[in-house]
Amino acid sequence: MDTDRSSPQNGSSLYVVLVTVVAALGGLLFGYDTAVIAGAIGFLQTHFGLDPTLKGWAAACALLGCVVGVSFAGVFSDKLGRKKTLVLAGLLFLVSSIGTAVPKEFITFVVFRILAGVGVGVASMASPMYIAEITPARVRGRMVSVNQFAIVTGMLIIYFVNYFIALQGDEPWNVSTGWRWMFASGAIPSALFLLLLVLVPESPRWLVKRNRKEKARTILAKVAGSSFAERELVSIEEALAQESGSLRQLLEPGFRIVLVIGVALAILQQVTGINVFLYYAPEIFKKLGSGVDIALLQTIVVGAVNLSFTIIAIWAVDRIGRKPLMLIGAAGMGISLVAMGLAAQLQAVSLWVLLLILSYIACFALSVGPVTWVLLSEIFPTSIRGRAMSVATFCLWSANFVVSQTFPMMDENPWLISRFNHGFPFYVYAAFCLVLVLTVWKAVPETKGRSLEEIERSWSKGLD
Repeated sequence: MDTDRSSPQNGSSLYVVLVTVVAALGGLLFGYDTAVIAGAIGFLQTHFGLDPTLKGWAAACALLGCVVGVSFAGVFSDKLGRKKTLVLAGLLFLVSSIGTAVPKEFITFVVFRILAGVGVGVASMASPMYIAEITPARVRGRMVSVNQFAIVTGMLIIYFVNYFIALQGDEPWNVSTGWRWMFASGAIPSALFLLLLVLVPESPRWLVKRNRKEKARTILAKVAGSSFAERELVSIEEALAQESGSLRQLLEPGFRIVLVIGVALAILQQVTGINVFLYYAPEIFKKLGSGVDIALLQTIVVGAVNLSFTIIAIWAVDRIGRKPLMLIGAAGMGISLVAMGLAAQLQAVSLWVLLLILSYIACFALSVGPVTWVLLSEIFPTSIRGRAMSVATFCLWSANFVVSQTFPMMDENPWLISRFNHGFPFYVYAAFCLVLVLTVWKAVPETKGRSLEEIERSWSKGLD
C-alpha cells in the first residue's frame, strides 16, 4: 500500500486502513461470539444435562440466529446504509453477551444465543461489503481479508479468555459459573465497536445510490485522491444506471450464474467442516484423552494457526489471486480430512490428530476462509449487493447450522462409531472439499485487480 499522507490529490492509505480496521471489528465480534461456545459447550452440557441433540442445539442455535440476521441485514444495509447496519450488529452483540451469561434455564440461554447469532449474521454480511465498497481495487482483496483476519483474531482471543477463565476454578465451578463469564466477556469488545463506529463514514457507493454524490466524492477523495474519486463516481453511476435494483435481476440470463456461484461458494465454505473444529475442538481433544485444561490449550494452538495463515492469505490474495488460493486450499483440506478420518478409525495418538487438524486449519485459513468472503463481496452488482450478499450469506449460515447441529449426532452415533470409530464425519466433509475444488476450477472467474464495476460488466458478457 502507498504511504502518502492525506491530500486532495493522493488520498490517504492510512485513512483506508483505519476505516477498514474499525469495520473489521464487526468481524472480530463475529469470531468472538461464535467461538465462545468452544470453551463453554462441555460445561453447558453438564450444567443443563444435555443429550447429543441438545448439545448440538446449544452450539447451533446461534447459527439459526445468523440465518435470521442475514435475512434482514441486506434490506437494512440497502435502505438505512452500511454504517447503521453495523451499529445494529454492535447493539445485538452487547445485549446478547449479557443475556447469555445470566440464564437459569436452558431456554433463556437459547433465546439470547439466537440473538447473538442475529448480530453475527448482520456483521458477516455488512462488514466485508462495507470494506469492499470503500477500498480501491488494488488493495480490496487484502482489505476484505482483514475482515477474515479479524474473525480469526476474535476466535483466538476468546480461546485464550476461555482458557484463563477455566483456570480460575475447578470443574464444578466451571460448570456452575465459569461458562457464564466466558459469554459475559463479549460485552467489552461490543462496547468498543459501538464507540469506534462513530468515527467511520458511510459507504460511498451507497451514498451515490441515495443521490448524495458530493458526500461520496469527499469520502473517495480521502481514500485515494480527487482523480480517483472522479473516476469512481463515473464508474459507479454507469453501473447503477444499468441496474434495476431488484433481486429479480439476478435471475436474468446475464446474472443468474452470479447467484448460483455465490450460493455454491457460501455453502461449500461451511459443509467442508471448518466450524466443527472451531466450535467443538476441545470436545474432540477430550475424546482423544486430553484433560479440560490441555484440550482448551490445544484449541488455542488451533486458533493461532488459523490466525497465522490468515495473515499469509492477506498478503497473497492480491498477488497470487483468488482462484489459485481456493484450489490449493480446498485440495489440502480434503487430504487432511481423509487422513483425519483414517487416524480416528485407527485410534491414532492425539499428537497425530492435532497435526492433521492444524494442517486442515492452515489450508482453510490460507484460502477458503478469507477468499470466499472476498469473492462474495466482489461479484454482485452494486445496487443490489446488500440483498444479494444476504441471499448468499443466508445459505452460508444455513449450511453452518446443519453442520454444527449434525456433528455431535454423527460423532456420538453408536452405529457409526462401531464402523468408523469417530472418523465418519471427516469423510463426509472431505467429499465436499472435492466438490469445492471442481466448482472453483470450472465456474469461478479470477477477480484480482478488477474494479467492482468491471467485474459486474463481465457477467453481462459471460464468464471470462
